Amino acid sequence: MKVLKVKMLDTPLEILLVEDNIGDVGLIEEFFDAAEIKINLHVAVDGEEASQFLCHEGKFSSSEHPDIIILDWNLPKKDGCEVLKEIKTNNNLKNIPVLILTTSSVEKDVLQAYDLHANAYLVKPINLDEFLALISSLEEFWFKTATLPPKRRL
Repeated sequence: MKVLKVKMLDTPLEILLVEDNIGDVGLIEEFFDAAEIKINLHVAVDGEEASQFLCHEGKFSSSEHPDIIILDWNLPKKDGCEVLKEIKTNNNLKNIPVLILTTSSVEKDVLQAYDLHANAYLVKPINLDEFLALISSLEEFWFKTATLPPKRRL
């Protein structure tokens, strides 16, 4: 039997979490703090902050280029659809995997996200254990298994 080894990275993964629910942010932060892989989790609390982070504007002028973006669909100021559209039409950002993590299971939202080239659409479970299992599955696939695109040098 062949044993698979966990990919160990020399540098931490840079994750941008775009989430306005402070409770969900706290759970995700706690989960990633205990992760086997080194992760730098950056949080934007609305769509405008996400855009500023990605464009290195204002308080995010020295922000890291994320390896993965976890994006809520229902955000204040600028919704997830607008943010996703900005990401996927920007040559410097379009290859970053974007995982939609939202409470919406509305078919129109799912189709719109995939039409805009989201890499995954995940509906947040209400049950805490199921939510943590979902985050664990993200870690397992996107952080340990998938080969992420190389960062574009700006």
